[in-house]
Amino acid sequence: MIFALENYSQVAQAYISGLEQRLAAGDPIDHVASVASVFVSRIDSAVDKKLEAKISGGQETLKALLGGTAIANAKIQYKKFREIFGAERFAKLRSAGARVQRPLWASTSTKNPTYRDVMYVETLIGPDTVNTVPPQTFDAYRDHGRVSLSIEQDLVEAENLLDDIAKAGIDLKQVCQQLQDDGVKSFADSFESLIDSITSKKALLTSGLNDRMTINAGGYSDSLKAAIKQCESGQWVKRIFSKDASLWKAEEDHQKIIKNSLGWVRIPELLVKAADDLAVFSARIRNEGFKHVMLLGMGGSSLCPEVFRRTFGKQTGFPELHVLDSTDPATVSAFEQSVDLKKTLFVVASKSGATIEPLMFYKYFYNRVKELKGDHAGENFVAITDPGTLMEKMATDDGFRRIFTNPSDIGGRYSALSYFGMVPAALQGFDFRTLIERSQRAMTACAPVVPAADNPAVRLGTAIGAFANAGRNKLTLIIAPEIESLGLWIEQLVAESTGKEGKGIVPIAGEPLAGTGVYGNDRVFVHIGIGTIDASTDASTDASTDASTESGLRDLESAGHPVIRRSLQDAIDLGEEFFMWEMATAIAGGLMAINPFDQPNVQESKDNTRLLLDEFNKNGRLQGQSLAAEGKGLAVFCSDPTIAELGKGAAIDSFIAAHLRRAGSGDYIALLDYIQETADNESLIQSIRTHLRDALLTATTTGYGPRFLHSTGQLHKGGDSSGVFVQITADDLKDIPLPGEKFSFGVLKQAQALGDFQSLASRNRRAIRIHLGSDIKAGLQALLDIVRSSFPLGKGGKGQAK
Repeated sequence: MIFALENYSQVAQAYISGLEQRLAAGDPIDHVASVASVFVSRIDSAVDKKLEAKISGGQETLKALLGGTAIANAKIQYKKFREIFGAERFAKLRSAGARVQRPLWASTSTKNPTYRDVMYVETLIGPDTVNTVPPQTFDAYRDHGRVSLSIEQDLVEAENLLDDIAKAGIDLKQVCQQLQDDGVKSFADSFESLIDSITSKKALLTSGLNDRMTINAGGYSDSLKAAIKQCESGQWVKRIFSKDASLWKAEEDHQKIIKNSLGWVRIPELLVKAADDLAVFSARIRNEGFKHVMLLGMGGSSLCPEVFRRTFGKQTGFPELHVLDSTDPATVSAFEQSVDLKKTLFVVASKSGATIEPLMFYKYFYNRVKELKGDHAGENFVAITDPGTLMEKMATDDGFRRIFTNPSDIGGRYSALSYFGMVPAALQGFDFRTLIERSQRAMTACAPVVPAADNPAVRLGTAIGAFANAGRNKLTLIIAPEIESLGLWIEQLVAESTGKEGKGIVPIAGEPLAGTGVYGNDRVFVHIGIGTIDASTDASTDASTDASTESGLRDLESAGHPVIRRSLQDAIDLGEEFFMWEMATAIAGGLMAINPFDQPNVQESKDNTRLLLDEFNKNGRLQGQSLAAEGKGLAVFCSDPTIAELGKGAAIDSFIAAHLRRAGSGDYIALLDYIQETADNESLIQSIRTHLRDALLTATTTGYGPRFLHSTGQLHKGGDSSGVFVQITADDLKDIPLPGEKFSFGVLKQAQALGDFQSLASRNRRAIRIHLGSDIKAGLQALLDIVRSSFPLGKGGKGQAK
């Protein structure tokens, strides 16, 4: 590796000395071949940086030197080559059959986009030279490159330019030495990385990544095989890794979005490199006495950290992680009461930097900390956002401790393995390094060189995509208790990615496994456990799969339902799982002919919320909805056409039952819960959904608002019309004002619920809102009683509707 002229002379003379020694020893020298690698474009990158600094300081005349140092240096090196190998000393060796040591021009791609893209090829053509032209540069040269014997042209100009560089105060020798030192280290690091890669691949083969997944396709084996063949023949994985947007859409507007959304494919490589920095940052936070880390985010910015929080819990010696993703005042208050504000690090996470929930969380808690710490409040805050966002500016202005700028070409729901997931992971204190490494291992296992039939992500993605295209679009997730929260993350990824253009895969997370009699032919089941899978029987042998679950899975297979089994070695394999599902979802989107990287209907609900808040700021109130029925402590609201359809003046039991009875074969019932997530509330909601599933033989989903707006909300509006929606609201017994805003957290939550309902109603979705009043627990119990009495269970669990 050569940069400086002095180094070239040393290398050339050493080569000649070696030949002389061999000749003196009687060894043949006619078979000895050698090249001297002379690096080119990196010199311009380094020198131009110094020139630009001087130019910005007023030395305008130096502009003429930009982009010329590397070629001038190479021409002088070639001149030296001709002198050394044309001298009498080498002539004796030449007569004995010696070959010259050929200059090899390396690093000949053009780094500066303003320079000619083939400049380091066209200007360095000459006898006895080698040019390691990169593929992209080679293609450019074939297209428009000029051929001439250029290496010995303009030598005087080259010498004059190097003199001018020296006169400008730039020590080229020093620059070249630094480049050489950096280059040697880079090559050493690359070699070590190669060895690590080989070791990783060996570990991958022995770890049995493919062995830890089985797919029982039921009656859809041919469809699955055809989908895998389509991926193989179309080189889908190669196109994903090369960011080929045409895999999904041909339209320019879609392609622009897609091309700027595929950074997740290689993000494990970046985070492996960033792991040391994250570990140092985590140690600093711990050593400074922080006891809590509170992530303030929504959707893709919060769900991965929530999985980590629930899975790994409080780590000894590290701050406790909390994840706030609700505008419910009781929830916000409970979070605030659970921490010591002075000893809490707040991580404000927002890709766009303008999402209303993280902004309001930030405003509120920054103001609270400022009341305690004054102008030092920023010490308790960290931001994760894209470059150039409003959040980055606000964080800078308020003196945040640190701003992590995430690659902008990663969508929120695909950001688990980026800073959005890994900063909270590092702060929480579990073994996040290994988690990142396993995600990189999964990336390697899913690389383009792996045949589609052996590619685990292709196998998973084609399965869920092909099954959905065949009508099996209720992706029912049965997950081991240790990692059960993974279902929330998969739910968002799949629902928001596929729910559009009147299509969609409906993830069913958290619904308990039941007998085959309650499931329709719209289901596909995915079991994710921890342990191993017996490939000979497809049976899970992990400790997380109890006998009842295993028996239930076998019954489903016997009944003809497709069943996918995946098994993790331990919870750290979540890194592997994140990447697998991201790639699989992208592949499923291709099979469904949709763009899995946009979310066109999420913005609609945001816009509705903003308009409602503007109305509140102007009039001091939010618009109401039509009352359909009330009683038993409950009130039902909906659109006037819905009231007319279900029965104006009907008793509340009858009205609710009539709405739920609209769910038929292939439909799903979604409970949209704008209330605090507590153990009691969750237990009652699960009882309601389970009874509805068993009684009406219909898939059920549930999600807390406004979190689900950034998750299944896209599916609700952009997917097909198979949803039957029950929005659940309640009075806020205590509200929390927001600094600098006329509206409060409570008003914000109400506006989000109303805006969501407006979006559903505008698409004629079957939706009602049930208001629980001031006693949420009593209201949910009343709703459960209505459901049970309206739909008593018959034999086998089938409901008898009154």
